[in-house]
Amino acid sequence: MIKEVILTGVSAAAVVLAFSLPAAADYVGSDKCFECHEEQFNDWQASGHPWKLRKMEKARYAKLPLPQGYRWEDISYVIGGANKKARYIDKNGYIITSAKDGSEAKNQYNIEDGSWSFYHKGEKKPYKCGPCHMTAYSPEGNQDGLEGMIGTWKEDGIGCEECHGPGAAHVKNPTKETIKIDRTAESCGKCHQRGGMGPEPPAKGGFIQHHEQINELKGGVHKDLSCIECHNPHQRAILAKDNCVECHSEVADSYAKTTHGLQGTTCKECHMPKASKSAISTATYIGDVRTHFFKINTDADADMFKEVEEKGKKSTFAKGFVTVEYACLSCHGSRDKAWAAKNAKGFHK
Repeated sequence: MIKEVILTGVSAAAVVLAFSLPAAADYVGSDKCFECHEEQFNDWQASGHPWKLRKMEKARYAKLPLPQGYRWEDISYVIGGANKKARYIDKNGYIITSAKDGSEAKNQYNIEDGSWSFYHKGEKKPYKCGPCHMTAYSPEGNQDGLEGMIGTWKEDGIGCEECHGPGAAHVKNPTKETIKIDRTAESCGKCHQRGGMGPEPPAKGGFIQHHEQINELKGGVHKDLSCIECHNPHQRAILAKDNCVECHSEVADSYAKTTHGLQGTTCKECHMPKASKSAISTATYIGDVRTHFFKINTDADADMFKEVEEKGKKSTFAKGFVTVEYACLSCHGSRDKAWAAKNAKGFHK
């Protein structure tokens, strides 16, 4: 006999939550995916996603230097260390922000040029980077019982199941119906954003801040495109398709006959300049991450950023376009903005 049960308030919400969240046993780990998806697994391994967080036992073989005075035995985890930068977590779960003896020391290692930078200098900084550096994050508890590790998770780094959902059912019955396949920009945007998925990327120090690609995409001229139009989500971002010509064939044909086209300068060099910064900037207008705005404002007086004051606090945001100092002067460093604005008009012809 089936009894009718009426649930109200907290009890009803608890039941909904219980049925909507996967059980711990539903997660099988990324290594299990290798058995059937070897090519995708190998691409993913090289992408940097699994490197977002690694235990010391794995990270110590990556040939990364350590903060001043530290040995690998003093480290519990490494944050990043694949492409841009590495930060380190001590044995209590706190991000290292000073030398081992407590004195002032730079603590973020920048891979591109081998330099060190300050990150929250001297602070007692807990690791609270969930849910974007791990798989199946829960804000409850402390990973490995470490005081500074805020939250718990099933797998370090961005594993297969962070994007595809728990894989136990798929292992038992490997069909498309038993695994999550989400090709929307929002699927990537849950991590590749700052302050939500709104169309105004935060900026600081003359550059858009890092991990804000969904903000740029939504605020730019290609807001209706999904990330996979250009990116294979299993591969490194720098392996994106060079497919602008698919939609802009007339412009591409005209541009190919110009000086820049003939010398092999691609669309992304101007329309996706490195106007964002993750670890370092190599010049005044050159960061280390390509923007996803695409549109270039050729007005000599245009400002790429705006300042907003709310409740006495000032914040800086990017406006939704690239200006000529980033698009042009990153290569033509001896020129000025007025020259760039003049020569950028009618550029494709």
